[in-house]
Amino acid sequence: MIKEFKERVNLHLKKIYRGIQLNEKIENIGKDLIDIIGKGRKYQRRSKNLSSWSEKDCMLITYGDSVKSNDKVPLENLRELIKEKFPKTFTIIHILPFFPYSSDEGFSVKNFYEVNNCLGEWDDIRAISNDYLIMSDLVINHMSSESKWFQNFLKGKEKGKNFFLKVDSAIDLRKVFRPRASSISKKVELNGKTENVWCTFSHDQVDFDFKNPDVIREFIRIIKFYLDNGVRLFRLDAIAFIWKEKDTNCINLSQTHEIVRLIRTLLDYTYEKTVLLTETNILKRENLSYFGNGNEAHWIYNFSLPPLLLHTMINSDCTRLRQWAMTMPPTQMGNSYLNFISSHDGIGLRPAEGLLDSKELHTLAETMVKFGGKISSRENNSGDLSPYEINISAVDAFSGDIDGQDDYSFDRFMCAHAIMLGLEGVPAIYINSFFGKKNDYIGLEKTKVNRSINRYRWKDVEIKNILSDKHSHNSRKFEALKYLIELRSLQPAFHPNAQQFILQLGKKAFGFYRQSIDKKQTIFCISNVTKTYNSISLIDLDIKLSGKWNDLILKESLEFDESYLHLKPFQTVWISNGI
Repeated sequence: MIKEFKERVNLHLKKIYRGIQLNEKIENIGKDLIDIIGKGRKYQRRSKNLSSWSEKDCMLITYGDSVKSNDKVPLENLRELIKEKFPKTFTIIHILPFFPYSSDEGFSVKNFYEVNNCLGEWDDIRAISNDYLIMSDLVINHMSSESKWFQNFLKGKEKGKNFFLKVDSAIDLRKVFRPRASSISKKVELNGKTENVWCTFSHDQVDFDFKNPDVIREFIRIIKFYLDNGVRLFRLDAIAFIWKEKDTNCINLSQTHEIVRLIRTLLDYTYEKTVLLTETNILKRENLSYFGNGNEAHWIYNFSLPPLLLHTMINSDCTRLRQWAMTMPPTQMGNSYLNFISSHDGIGLRPAEGLLDSKELHTLAETMVKFGGKISSRENNSGDLSPYEINISAVDAFSGDIDGQDDYSFDRFMCAHAIMLGLEGVPAIYINSFFGKKNDYIGLEKTKVNRSINRYRWKDVEIKNILSDKHSHNSRKFEALKYLIELRSLQPAFHPNAQQFILQLGKKAFGFYRQSIDKKQTIFCISNVTKTYNSISLIDLDIKLSGKWNDLILKESLEFDESYLHLKPFQTVWISNGI
């Protein structure tokens, strides 16, 4: 087993560093990586055909200080709130970067080995990991310009002196894909000499140089450290950008994919139940490529889903959503999609390119602005600015249609989430959606950063007050989402890898069925995506009229004494044959 492990690691490294003059042997780098990750572990290769997730899994996305208290540190308070208010709703807690940082709400990390003392300490992370699986961000592309490592880089001493990427004058920067409107180059004084460093996202976030093997060594140490402190899922932040080559757009390069495969191999031989999730907010075909041949990411984000659900709901037309769903390849055991609607970031528009035409994208963005949202832009290759993402809360995003806001905000919001929860994959809910938070204009005004509109921080007293008022829109959304998530967890047909088949029901109803892996349970998931009543032909559903069928959501038996299934505005039914 150790021989096979070494051979695989060395093969990855040879592909990564092909054509690069190294000062050491590949075999020595490989040995170091295995020693770092495998210390104290028994080597046993994980089967690609086995998954450690099931229909019971659902993820909560939260900042470490999303809920604050006057008498507890935020991480301790978060743990107690979950245990008290919704202990059985989520199995995975994604705690967004909980490290010391200088900007970008935690994604400009100053020290990868410390917990931000404003949030708590490693004991708090380990305490949460006793009850839930924890996903941590591995901010792998860049680091804060205020970090000790970058300051060492500028001085040419100690750890960090060769960690960061200088801008090569031979690279045509006009070809480089830009996710932001800021320039790539940042001037610095390096050992008394003016140089330019590479900054993909902001001038406070300096990119690492992965052509230096010491950078890979350090990130494997970081992964091992997180594993030792209770982390089991790793979100590879901005992974698509980590390798740069001249005469390319410097995104999704082959070396980047090989580094993901390397990390996957290192974990698959040492930690059986870990999960790698690639954060690649890019075109659908490029996003799907991070599954590799079942040897890269275990999970990928379903980035096209949020804009397509929004388009569906504001137009009362599921044509584009259905077309996309029909082209999504079924995941194999050992891989899964991560489905979501809202997160700490905005709703990316690039993943909708090629799925929505330019007029549809414009209408989507224009409608979200009418609902109080903001549009963030990036610089394209011609130097012009183009829309990059929509910044808006999920509550406001589903508050109306192209004609304006209406009285169906709750129904539209829940319909979108019922669709998301039923689809193939593992679902994730953002904490501000869970508590029904609307656009945070005060936070936006304070930071002048568009993403702040959906990054509200709650007080624990405030949470308890809104949830105790059963008539508040917050409490209604919380209880309804909690009910659907916990209901979903009981259905084998909602296993992330259970079979999915898209139904052809016209533009007003989106439908699909799921069948459990053992073939014993079938669930038809059908949603009326309009604000008028809709009738679905039972012939179109192709449901056998004999036997017992139930709507799991309303807990009602369905009597097929008519030829149609009648749905209220934005109603979803999960029709099951029972097991």
